[in-house]
Amino acid sequence: MPSIFSLILRDNRIRIPTVTLVALAFTYASTAPYQSIIGINELGLSNGAYSALVFFSAIVNVTTSLTLGIWSDRLKERRPLVLGLCVAGMLGFGSIAIFHSPVVFIFSTLLLVPMSNSTYSLLFASLRARTNQMDRGQGAAITATVRALFSGSWALAPGLIGLYLVSSPSMTPAYGIAALASCTCFCLYFFFAPRNGAAGPAPDHAGFFASLKRIFVPHVLSRVTVMAMLFGLQRLNAMLLPLIITHAAGGTVVDVGFMAGLTALLEMPFMMMWGFAQRRFRTVHVLAFGALIYCVYLLLLGFASAPWHIYALLLFNACGAAAILSVPITYLQDLIADRPGLGTSLISLNTFIGVGISAGLFAFGTAITDYSGTAFVGAAAGIASIGVLLYLESSRRQARQLA
Repeated sequence: MPSIFSLILRDNRIRIPTVTLVALAFTYASTAPYQSIIGINELGLSNGAYSALVFFSAIVNVTTSLTLGIWSDRLKERRPLVLGLCVAGMLGFGSIAIFHSPVVFIFSTLLLVPMSNSTYSLLFASLRARTNQMDRGQGAAITATVRALFSGSWALAPGLIGLYLVSSPSMTPAYGIAALASCTCFCLYFFFAPRNGAAGPAPDHAGFFASLKRIFVPHVLSRVTVMAMLFGLQRLNAMLLPLIITHAAGGTVVDVGFMAGLTALLEMPFMMMWGFAQRRFRTVHVLAFGALIYCVYLLLLGFASAPWHIYALLLFNACGAAAILSVPITYLQDLIADRPGLGTSLISLNTFIGVGISAGLFAFGTAITDYSGTAFVGAAAGIASIGVLLYLESSRRQARQLA
């Protein structure tokens, strides 16, 4: 992998989005663990009101990502859009940190913060515009490595912020840290990003709705749905693992924290490993193999009855999750390869659908069995999704051969 790091460091059109993504991770990591605590415990929102807020903010996020993704393909550079979203982050996170008010929290969480989160898609779109000019395997490896660096930053931030806020009566200073991270992203792009954008094809002049229709073509939508199903397995595990640790396995919340941190740290080298694998094998086969490992992990998780069982599954968890979180970026971008912005915006759509699928699997599983049994349900759903993915890829290759 040294050659990949060398490419990232040498090319300014890759280096600046990468460093910006590392800084952007702090906006997610410093706020996501504390958002519900602030909204419900500190500001007095009801459980129902907070759930509605999270749901509608997710809709705003996916809508913004799709809209800006389409728009960015029509511009010569994405730099102004990235700067605008960084400003939204500074205002959104900063206002929550300064004004301890439910109204400000709702407005920022509903509008400004989801807009800031769309920076993720635009930065990966900028990377894709550049890697489109490279060898396909090399570009996939760069994408996976950048995603690994993002995860590494994500894994580091919560612990540092937790230590900083350990004696604080309020968790809102975490949003001040996120505002500073957004300011850092703004400065990086304002002072160092190339002003003529990433080299690539000429701007796309297709209409907005003509571009949007490409998402709903059966070839694209079916694959996005399968990717969302696989992503939903990772979100399902995020809900199940703490419950299985503290119930079936007889562990404590300390074990929950250790598992979360260790998994996030181990995901980073595994993501780079999967990126290297994409240089030698087809993306869909790499993803299918990684997802199969994750299904095995979920299956074994259902049998866990002691804390050491959970720790023994750590490598399976991190290895499979790394594939599910990093490899689909390239796969989704390849679905609409000629439009980096629109193709990358599929990541947000994938996340939105995946969260809904994970909620549905959790509700179905816990209605017919216990938490451990729900892990079996997730494993079965994952194996079925892998089968559909391989079938779609096989059908696609047969159609190409016939053509």
